[in-house]
Amino acid sequence: MDGKIFCIGLNKTGTTSLHLALEKLGFKSVHYEDDKGNNIKEIIQHNFENGKNILEGLEEYDAFTDWDNSSNTVGIFKEFDRQYPNSKFILNTRDLESWLDSRERHVLKNQQTVRDIPDSGLTWLEVDREGWTRHFEEHHREAMEHFKGRPDDLLVIDVVNGDGWEKLCPFLGVPIPGTPFPKRNVSPQNKPPLKRFLLKIFRQLPRPLKRRIAKALLD
Repeated sequence: MDGKIFCIGLNKTGTTSLHLALEKLGFKSVHYEDDKGNNIKEIIQHNFENGKNILEGLEEYDAFTDWDNSSNTVGIFKEFDRQYPNSKFILNTRDLESWLDSRERHVLKNQQTVRDIPDSGLTWLEVDREGWTRHFEEHHREAMEHFKGRPDDLLVIDVVNGDGWEKLCPFLGVPIPGTPFPKRNVSPQNKPPLKRFLLKIFRQLPRPLKRRIAKALLD
């Protein structure tokens, strides 16, 4: 493949599952953080705002998921397309109401974590279903318009609702593997005594490590 693979759907639309699927297909995929623990949202946003190569510092990766920054998602995916011709774009999506519910649950978990661990570093703490709806609809409308007439460049996929290898692999031109399409595991809730013990250990960790662990648990 000459270009890159960009998953341009918003967060909470199966980005983690797509990341795992792309890795299973042999692509070097990056999701939220690079191998050094750097936040790719911040890197891409910085490059975009400063007129740099949009992937400066991330060129080693083949595929990108969970990169979106809510203020510039449309401009950034258009810049991906401009700077990296012959790339593949995957618009991962889901039912709007279930997406809103998923986002709200995520924010409520963040709020609880901040109450339990004030220095967790989490910042996404406001529920805004109306604003999220506008962003979702604008983002999808702009994506469909931008890639209109380019079916080989854009795949719309709903992994939350069951789409998988049968759509992804032909689009990328790779064989369908003999293993199930990955779904992110949901960890069982900890019992209260264990939770208290883990929180005690967590509070003793360095702040950068706290942030990485909190993100991994709540993504």
